[in-house]
Amino acid sequence: MTPELMQQVLRFNLFHILQASACSQGAGVAAKGLTSLAYEGHYFWDMEIYVMPFLTYTAPRIAKNLLLFRYSMLDKARQRSREVNQNGALFPWRTINGEEASAYYAAGTAQYHIDADIVYALKKYVEATGDEEFLFKEGVEILVETARMWYSFGFFSKRKGGQFCIHGVTGPDEYNTVVNNNTYTNLMARENLWYAAKTVETLREQNPDWFTVLVHKTNLELSELENWKKAADNIYLPFDEQLEIHLQHDGFLDEEVWDFENTPASKYPLLLHFHPLVIYRHQVIKQADIVLAMFLLGHEFSLEQKQRNFDYYDPLTTGDSSLTVCIQSIVAAEIGYMEKANAYARYAVLMDLGDVAGNVKDGCHIAAMGGTWMVLVYGFGGLRDDNGRLSFHPRLPKTIKRLQFPLTIRGQRLEVDIDRQSVAFSNGRRGNLR
Repeated sequence: MTPELMQQVLRFNLFHILQASACSQGAGVAAKGLTSLAYEGHYFWDMEIYVMPFLTYTAPRIAKNLLLFRYSMLDKARQRSREVNQNGALFPWRTINGEEASAYYAAGTAQYHIDADIVYALKKYVEATGDEEFLFKEGVEILVETARMWYSFGFFSKRKGGQFCIHGVTGPDEYNTVVNNNTYTNLMARENLWYAAKTVETLREQNPDWFTVLVHKTNLELSELENWKKAADNIYLPFDEQLEIHLQHDGFLDEEVWDFENTPASKYPLLLHFHPLVIYRHQVIKQADIVLAMFLLGHEFSLEQKQRNFDYYDPLTTGDSSLTVCIQSIVAAEIGYMEKANAYARYAVLMDLGDVAGNVKDGCHIAAMGGTWMVLVYGFGGLRDDNGRLSFHPRLPKTIKRLQFPLTIRGQRLEVDIDRQSVAFSNGRRGNLR
């Protein structure tokens, strides 16, 4: 694919995201945007993890609207958490009005990581915009209730040396359901717990009046903060010492590896040709799971760990989900696998216009479209925004000589211009900040 064609396709993708999100007051961005009635217009975690990054850095007003939309669902999330016998709030896996609409709990409702995904997007928005008013008035209430959910859901396991474990969940990968200690879920829950405790402490110190309001709304007790920090500090992350890889979940390596060699192309996606119970018994991956964790929380992994994890899990990943190739491309670029990164990028960018999955008749994949922006900015542009600190480590493939994109940070527009020799930054008024 030529750079010119990639640019045209990317613009097509971003047009659909902007069209679907432009009037988002009181609503979210549906999985198919405005292109189809598939999924009945429901909202998933796609909105926070794949669409929000683009909006946060290019249209922060719309990003805030989406977070306020989630906040408007908080009471129903509290009710949902009580229905599944937990404290706090559990946001619905699939919804249009705040109520859970998933009909299949194993690959749907059991994806408790939705709480941490929303908090992750909230944190990134606040760091990029500096919008502490939203954080302290609405966001912190979401943080308190989601932290409560995780603390009530997990437990300190004597068999794991007193570490905090989370059992009976489904991670992003829907080919491995209702498992114990899904690494992605545990890592994201830890971020949720840490951020909740830190934000409440900051609010108490900086704005006692708003803190009083929070306590009144949530009946918060300060002892809860210590509980959250203790759980986060002691979270259990399954790791295999022999292979030196993070496990997708407890027992993943005990499962039989899927027979890819004798599975013809006509049998993909697997979920349409094999009973779920057959799939669940094998080492096979529909959606990036460990690889996604390595992108979202990259500071938690060394470069060597990322490479070992990628080398193990990439061959097990089917490509049955449109949400996977963009993440594979980003991490492949980071560890230096540029040919693979470029191949996955083409796959991601052409998902709809090229009808890669053969199902564009059912509508565009809005989350995958957001993923194409991430491929260019996080993958080839090398942007990393860990804990509010931005850095760039570009990794341009042979086919791209120059990459330019704008970012909106703290209300200021930053133009990023990358070539093979350097990275230049401009605020549009003062020239280059090379």
